[in-house]
Amino acid sequence: MAATATPWRRAVVTGGAGFVGSHLCSALLDRDVEVVCVDDYCTGSARNVDHLAERPGFTVLRHDVAEPYRIDGPVDLVLHLASPASPADYLRLPVHTLDTGSLGTRNTLMVAREHGARFLLASTSEVYGDPLQHPQTERYWGNVNPVGPRSVYDEAKRFAEALTIAAGAAWGVDTAIVRLFNTYGPRMRAHDGRAVPTFIRQALAGEPLTVTGDGDQTRSITYVDDTVRGILALAASDLAGPVNIGNPTELTIAELAQRIVTLTGSPSELRFVARPTDDPMVRRPDITLARGKLQWEPEVGVDEGLRRTIDWFRGNPGD
Repeated sequence: MAATATPWRRAVVTGGAGFVGSHLCSALLDRDVEVVCVDDYCTGSARNVDHLAERPGFTVLRHDVAEPYRIDGPVDLVLHLASPASPADYLRLPVHTLDTGSLGTRNTLMVAREHGARFLLASTSEVYGDPLQHPQTERYWGNVNPVGPRSVYDEAKRFAEALTIAAGAAWGVDTAIVRLFNTYGPRMRAHDGRAVPTFIRQALAGEPLTVTGDGDQTRSITYVDDTVRGILALAASDLAGPVNIGNPTELTIAELAQRIVTLTGSPSELRFVARPTDDPMVRRPDITLARGKLQWEPEVGVDEGLRRTIDWFRGNPGD
């Protein structure tokens, strides 16, 4: 990702040792922005940021953001990405996920308030639930089961959005909300339970690809470089959001699996298994707002992004 001028000198990235967070830390450093990475490593990994350790201006604070914390020195941007994000993780850590979305968001907003920094919440398309509007615009309120198995993540993010809006109104914090649609790319964990790494892992091993349900449910997947570029575009703007950042190219899960089989040259076949409870049937962002206000749209095509991700998994078989 090419470096560009930014209005920031020093940023805090919570969840900075996670998949998206680590790419965001790299992108900020490439723009000569100092970075404080805050992570408790419950789902993130030191391996994701080890390559940044020797770069000037990069520091790591190992801390659970659900507990209060302070950042010494100046800060002018706070990016709150901390949260378990895959179903396997948030079902394993249900209370921690809710604490991160509630207490963690409040504590991180307090950091932004103390420093007079711009605050950006990384929310999710999961706030739309199993949507009755398609594609989903930012004006859509969603169709979410508040007591279902996915609710610990969905409701944590919905509450975090409400708290972000409240802090902007009550405390005068300069806030923004980005709603990220499914992101994929290097540094995903092979066993995190999400479709792309699961299918790639299975295809490279020559195993059947486990497609849930009949495979007709759809997803829109965004390569991580595009996601990071969208986050930074919103952070650099004066928009409060929410703003959808995602790839409007829509694939069925079966189509995604078959593309990965083809791109890996795998002999694997598709094996259909039970579909999880409350699994959304459709998911595709309307990115009119991002295109018009941020001049952002995805640049990496699905096949190209999958090739890059497959190449990374070939070189990191143990991850």
